[in-house]
Amino acid sequence: MFNPRDIIELIAHNVKKSRNPFGVPRMILNRWWWRTPLEKKGDSILFTGLMYQSLPIIAKTTDQLAAFEDSPRARYIRLARYMPGALAGLGAALLTGRKERRQSDQILKNIATLLQKSGVRFAYRPDLDHYSGILLYDLGDQETFVEHARYVAGQLKHAGIRRLITVDPHTTYALRELYPKVTGHRFEVRAYFELLNATGGNGQRKVALHDPCFYGRYLELSDIPNRLLNGFNIECVPVKNSANFTHCCGGPAESISPKLSHAVVMRRFKELQATGAPIVAMCPICLGNLKKVGADVEDLSMILARCA
Repeated sequence: MFNPRDIIELIAHNVKKSRNPFGVPRMILNRWWWRTPLEKKGDSILFTGLMYQSLPIIAKTTDQLAAFEDSPRARYIRLARYMPGALAGLGAALLTGRKERRQSDQILKNIATLLQKSGVRFAYRPDLDHYSGILLYDLGDQETFVEHARYVAGQLKHAGIRRLITVDPHTTYALRELYPKVTGHRFEVRAYFELLNATGGNGQRKVALHDPCFYGRYLELSDIPNRLLNGFNIECVPVKNSANFTHCCGGPAESISPKLSHAVVMRRFKELQATGAPIVAMCPICLGNLKKVGADVEDLSMILARCA
């Protein structure tokens, strides 16, 4: 295990300098929307929280952390915050493969298309699409989380934004539950699948739906993806420890202890694997963690896009 303070201080440093945990320049991290026909004006916006965009970087950086854990090199992690932010961020981005970046970008494009097909009116403002700061909250750095949340909420309020359509459970929880408490600003926050009304009969398969902790336990939204898949003739087979009692994928621990994260995700993988059905995830962290252990897993949006 790494010294938690070293990891927290590094993440806080990056968030303060670049508004994301990795220090990656915005123009490099967030490019999925290029050449995508999206409205640019409106008080209802798609808010990605930069989570899916970060998935390839998370995979690479946690691989590096795993190589350092419990070795003499682990103590040098704290020195990373003294590296020029843009240089460190650019290095992290260059470590990721083009294929992985395209796959993450396609998830966001699919979500935008699904919303459009459902008649949902929304705009996309890349200048307002910020990381929520949720990892700072998870790791206990309340001061930096509140500071960052107030910045993000202030930007949205100043732009006249009323409704935020989110794409992952971490961002949804932060904006819906935490931001009103720490910023004094309240937005209408809806997960994208809450707004979809598409149905069809071309699914004809069974899947094991993995409920992320925030959707399952804290926001209690698990029934909605289940109904959506059923609407496409896709059966969600019973999974041990689901919905309000869902099992964590280990993602929150991966920056502090990749070994602990691996142990947790393996327990969850065995529960999902026992169903004998392909696994469906609804969270970039869960998706990445399950892929690391060889799971046959796909994002919910990819299945819905094929069927819609």
